[in-house]
Amino acid sequence: MVASAGWALTSDRVVKNPEGIDQSALLDLIEARMKDAPERLQWAMNTCLAQIGITNPELRERARGIGERLEVLKDYPTPPNCTSPFAPLWIDEMVRRGRAGGDAVAGRRTVRLSRA
Repeated sequence: MVASAGWALTSDRVVKNPEGIDQSALLDLIEARMKDAPERLQWAMNTCLAQIGITNPELRERARGIGERLEVLKDYPTPPNCTSPFAPLWIDEMVRRGRAGGDAVAGRRTVRLSRA
């Protein structure tokens, strides 16, 4: 559980304050360890993978490629109108929406209220 909390904090920092973080090294760790990690840790590492891909255009293709190769959460059931937690799909959808900070959580629906 401690490891997953560390990855959750790292994901948050990738989005909010990425200066000084070696995101390429994070991708190396994710690529080497995520596939065989326990489920809770996989979720946290997958979130970091997706956030790097969403927020860092220079590493986007590498992040997508890692997600494609590892296939973590590829078959996760995703309700209609929700974003899949499968990193390549999550990255593509958030980039398509123009959300460089990845402000939607995969697997959950974001509701936007508009004023009439």
